[in-house]
Amino acid sequence: MKIEITLLIIACTASMVLARPQEPIAIVSQESNQEPDGSYRYSYETANGIKGEETGTLKKATSADTSDVIVASGSFSYTSPEGEQISLNYAADDENGFQPQGAHLPTPPPIPPAIQKALDYLLSLPPTKRR
Repeated sequence: MKIEITLLIIACTASMVLARPQEPIAIVSQESNQEPDGSYRYSYETANGIKGEETGTLKKATSADTSDVIVASGSFSYTSPEGEQISLNYAADDENGFQPQGAHLPTPPPIPPAIQKALDYLLSLPPTKRR
């Protein structure tokens, strides 16, 4: 019984220490620029190594039934809890959506050779015979 109470006290103390509020992280640098034409640029860096930047421009609508959109590109990086440096570059627009790129992102498995051969054959057919 005494050991159980001691373990309970240790567990409660450890959970309180781990749950304490984290210290604020200082912002080392921060820039932001908004232009009258709708374009912008911002960047930031924190004392714990988090960095980010983005630029965007306003893309005018090509037809009256669509609205103007923002075309953006940027990047951010940080250190994961496991100590790995994570970096992500991205582009975003109305035609292709959000397009991230980073070494940590999962990738699809390679297409098996037989299936690739069949796909290549189908693409070689005239458009009317692809149905």
